[in-house]
Amino acid sequence: MPWLVLLVSAVLEAVWATALDHSDGLTQLSPSIVFAVACLASMGALAYVARHIPMSVAYASWAGLGAGFTVVWSMISGVESVSPAKVVLLAGLIGCVVGLKLVHLPASDGR
Repeated sequence: MPWLVLLVSAVLEAVWATALDHSDGLTQLSPSIVFAVACLASMGALAYVARHIPMSVAYASWAGLGAGFTVVWSMISGVESVSPAKVVLLAGLIGCVVGLKLVHLPASDGR
């Protein structure tokens, strides 16, 4: 369950990053509200995850996936160009997060 929450939290990171971009420096009300709500929800979910997964693994996975989702959304929406190199690098980023999950061994405190 913590890994699913981490995935949702990373999606919310992409939402708040995109909303921040659209808020024009937090001067536009609607995207600023989306930014604040998504940011709080994302951080709250990350805090939950950190109780079950070591913070080093949780944060690296959250940041990597969130950044990857943000780039993918930018490509889909046409803000960012798509190139074979970017696709390979994004696949590598996702592969690294999957690797962290696969090699994660529970710590002595049960995380």
